[in-house]
Parts: sequence; structure tokens; C-alpha cells
Amino acid sequence: MQIVPTLNFSGRCREALQTYEKAFLGKITCLITYREANDPAYLPLLREDQLDYVYHAELALGDQRIIMSDHVDIPLQPCYTNFLTIMYDRVEDVKRAYEVLREGSTTIYPLEATRYSACRVVFVDRFGIRWGIMTEGRGA
Repeated sequence: MQIVPTLNFSGRCREALQTYEKAFLGKITCLITYREANDPAYLPLLREDQLDYVYHAELALGDQRIIMSDHVDIPLQPCYTNFLTIMYDRVEDVKRAYEVLREGSTTIYPLEATRYSACRVVFVDRFGIRWGIMTEGRGA
């Protein structure tokens, strides 16, 4: 069994997908638009400009993945109590990823050392997703 995080957006999924690919050195392995999916359950809900929204996308991060899409069936409500944590071995990797994601973000905990991590930052990115990026342990 795997737990696969799923992130939803309201029309900015493609931009988020490309940003996360760059930040986390991932690889987009799947990207299907609503137009391509031609799903009869969703077609009546879509405006013309939403046909090219992302129906289903997958971003590979090493041997893990994140599923992403643009939701059109319900209004999205931000939830900041749940978030994704990315663990790195090196401080340089934390700083590199944060540098890509920090534009337009809101910092919750600044880039700093803590009792449990040599480098940690927690923020809400410009897409409304809350992230924690950190090293595994103090010795990194």
C-alpha cells in the first residue's frame, strides 16, 4: 500500500506542476486535460475556458509521486492544518527548493535550524499549498 498525496487547484495546476517539478527536481509523468479526458461526468460542469484545466497529473519525486488536478466540481477551501513535508539530507537542497517556491509565498516559520533539523522552513506557497521543507536531523 502507498499513501499518495493529492493536491487540487482552481485553474493553476499546470503552473504549480511545473513549479514543483523545478523545485523538487521531479518529473511530470502524466498530464491529462479535461478536454483530453472527455469524461461525461465533468463535461456538463465545464465552461469552455476550463476544458484545458488539468484533469489528472502525476509528478514523480524519486520513487514517490504526487497527484494533482484542477477541481471544477466543488469550490476549493484552503486548509492550512494539513501540509506536505519534504525531507532532504542536505541543507543546500532545502535552500534550493525554497528559493524556487518562495516567490509570492507567506512564511510561517523562517529558514532556520531547529532542535530537530539543521535547516527547516514552513510556508504557504503562491498556489495556497502549505509546505514544510527540512533536513532529516541536526547533523545534515
